[in-house]
Amino acid sequence: MEINMNQANLKSRLRSHPGCISMAAVLIGLALSVSPSWGQNVIDADADGILMAMTSHLKSLQAFTVDYDTDHEIVDLAGQKLQYSASGSVQASRGDGFYMTRKGPFADVELTFDGKLISLYGKGMNVYTQLHSPGASIDEAVEEFRVSTGLDVAGADFLVADPYAVLTEGATSGRLVGDAFVGGVECDQLAFRSDDVDWQIWISKGAEKLPVKYVITTKWVTGAPQYSLRFSNWKAGGVDAKLFSFKAPANAKKLERIDSDEVGELMLEGSK
Repeated sequence: MEINMNQANLKSRLRSHPGCISMAAVLIGLALSVSPSWGQNVIDADADGILMAMTSHLKSLQAFTVDYDTDHEIVDLAGQKLQYSASGSVQASRGDGFYMTRKGPFADVELTFDGKLISLYGKGMNVYTQLHSPGASIDEAVEEFRVSTGLDVAGADFLVADPYAVLTEGATSGRLVGDAFVGGVECDQLAFRSDDVDWQIWISKGAEKLPVKYVITTKWVTGAPQYSLRFSNWKAGGVDAKLFSFKAPANAKKLERIDSDEVGELMLEGSK
């Protein structure tokens, strides 16, 4: 499901699968504030405070729904950048599990987790596969899914128990770029760097700070392809936990494995 998580998950996937799997805009204006000691990590206080406020708010949402759109770029053999887009929604409860949808150019899939089983269902082909999670947490489920399939859950950086630790892992610098508008929402725009990727995030202003847009650039890959994630319609509560339990439809075929292609799309057995 391109179901495209943490700096060790989503960002590591982008390094190993540059075509594709979970924060700020163009670095303009004043230079990053750096310490006299080269190599020392620097995240300025304004950026750190905004990011901390957003991740703390996310942690407080024990159940929520959100819609998302993704774009990820590949650079073809002729050197042309191509962008592949998909859309979906998430219903999650930190104590119970999640239900996610994703519709892209090649697959229309649902991913569920009920605290024990991770189930992936390809709707158009009426096929599914299941994995046992090593634990009941969302963190453990998405990690198992990533390790077993090579794929990451869309927006997984924001679903884990400690989004701040995941997002800032490996960061060598970060700053507040300024104000911006995304989809009509006024945001603070932050820019961060790590050794392998640059990432940007736009966080809504106001009392309830939420991620609105997230961009990761694989800067050491030819063409510097990007993965972009845009969120909309954040709502606290309103989760139907019955959706977390998957029941195979009539005549659905169970697959033993799934793979992903060069653009991070699911390749389900028998789909080609």
